Amino acid sequence: MKLHLAGGAGLNLFSGYGPGYVAVNGTRHAQSLVVLPDSIDAWDPGSFEALDAEHFAALASRGLEVVIVGTGSKLRFPRPAILAPLARAGVGVEVMDTQAACRTYNILVAEGRKVAAAIILERSAVDPSDASAGPRDD
Repeated sequence: MKLHLAGGAGLNLFSGYGPGYVAVNGTRHAQSLVVLPDSIDAWDPGSFEALDAEHFAALASRGLEVVIVGTGSKLRFPRPAILAPLARAGVGVEVMDTQAACRTYNILVAEGRKVAAAIILERSAVDPSDASAGPRDD
């Protein structure tokens, strides 16, 4: 699905998403990533099950107000111990499916909030031979 950008010149905004990918400013990403208004960083967890506290510890010191965690096509909640580094740093956490995470992140960036989207993209979410898994951001 394509997301329509409004304003935000020079900022990273989600422009689309689909099975196994997200697009930021028109560039497609197929591996987990952390998107901030001014940077895009690779993120290690290859699946929801692989999440651990270390994945969030690096975000805890970035001066963020909130981290939005996109858990894939369905909403799943990480154990509280995994999110503890953010809680100790006073960073809010919202967990949602990836589609909702992309839309919410864009809204918060447009409001000028200090936000990051931590998006889990399952490495095996899409079978490359599946012709129906083509781009959905056009």
